[in-house]
Amino acid sequence: MKTIKEKNRPIATFLAFALIPLSGFATDIYIPSLPAMATQLHVSTAAVQLSLIVFLISSGISQLFVGSLLDSYGRYNPGRLALVAFILASFAIAVSHHILLVYVMRVIQGIAVAAIVVGKRAYFIDTYSGEKLKHYTSLFSIVWAAAPIIAPFLGGFLQDNFGWQANFYFLGFFTLAILMLELIYGGESLKYFQPFKAGTIFHIYRETFRTVDYTLGLIIISLAYAMLIVYGLTSPFVIEHVFQRSPVVTGFSSLFSGMALMSGGIISKLLIRKPLVGKLTIAILLQVLFAATMMLSGLYKANLWTFVAFTLAVHFLSGFIFNNAFAYCLGRFSKNAGIVSGITGGALFIVTSIISYGIVNVLEIRDQHMLGMAYLIFAGLAVIVLFLFSQARKTSEEMTEAGRYINSILVKK
Repeated sequence: MKTIKEKNRPIATFLAFALIPLSGFATDIYIPSLPAMATQLHVSTAAVQLSLIVFLISSGISQLFVGSLLDSYGRYNPGRLALVAFILASFAIAVSHHILLVYVMRVIQGIAVAAIVVGKRAYFIDTYSGEKLKHYTSLFSIVWAAAPIIAPFLGGFLQDNFGWQANFYFLGFFTLAILMLELIYGGESLKYFQPFKAGTIFHIYRETFRTVDYTLGLIIISLAYAMLIVYGLTSPFVIEHVFQRSPVVTGFSSLFSGMALMSGGIISKLLIRKPLVGKLTIAILLQVLFAATMMLSGLYKANLWTFVAFTLAVHFLSGFIFNNAFAYCLGRFSKNAGIVSGITGGALFIVTSIISYGIVNVLEIRDQHMLGMAYLIFAGLAVIVLFLFSQARKTSEEMTEAGRYINSILVKK
């Protein structure tokens, strides 16, 4: 079994960071190309939007299980196979002339990305410890946020100059380069292989989803993330068809959206010591305000500038909400952090995909007014879920305190 040589560890760490935002690149890079794909593949808007949703769902379902598989069979060999699958699927999409083939290849990409990203996150836990591990893991969210900033901007440039196929050629060649470097400098990082026990894993899944405050927290982050997905699904058609701008403008708009998302996450870290429910309440109510204003202003005066300005405000708050609620969900279970991380990421993708694609097709979003309405629906639901979350969290804390009190009495006896 090939292991990583000590002299190659810095390069292996760099390659791990390079692959962590792959899921974001696989979704965001072709957002500016959605209108062109619909035209050239002779399909409806909803049909080409579905290609993004099937990727998210397949990746989400895979993340629910891939962590335990990688603990049993290692990171390196499954990672290499996943890279090869992703490369071949990317090139197949680039030469495809049928939407059904695109769907199949996007499912393969989703499964492959789940194995790649989860494996690379686990690499840091395998390799580092203490302060060094904290340093690297603190960079995860920043590195991941690079995808929604860079990918749509790059995708808009590729679309404008070479066509939608160039996005998938780029994904294929980029991942091929990483694979070549992995073969030279990479290796197995897992030191202790664990037997795969389906019964134990199922028990952890059941107990996790039966924890009410965790499940409600998961819905909150799904609603926050769904706003970004809805924007990605609809903004190219609004910007390029309604406002008559080029895919490059779509890329720039998504770039600023990604920067707003990252800024919200950074602010959430600065306010990490503030009470969770209090800061989530303020952020969600501000989202309601901005979404309602966006919807109403769309009836009277809407242009590219108002469209982007309101989107940035909503996405900034989404980044703030997401970071706080996501950290709470991951920290809810300390004994099974690895599996719960996969459950949280996987369930997030699945729930987000269902509600975002559902709202896009129900509302048929084609302008600022309808996008504002979608945001308002999500923010309004978040208000209700947050109230239930605060009650469930209070009950959980009371039960924990009661348990400690009973244990203290038993110890004294």
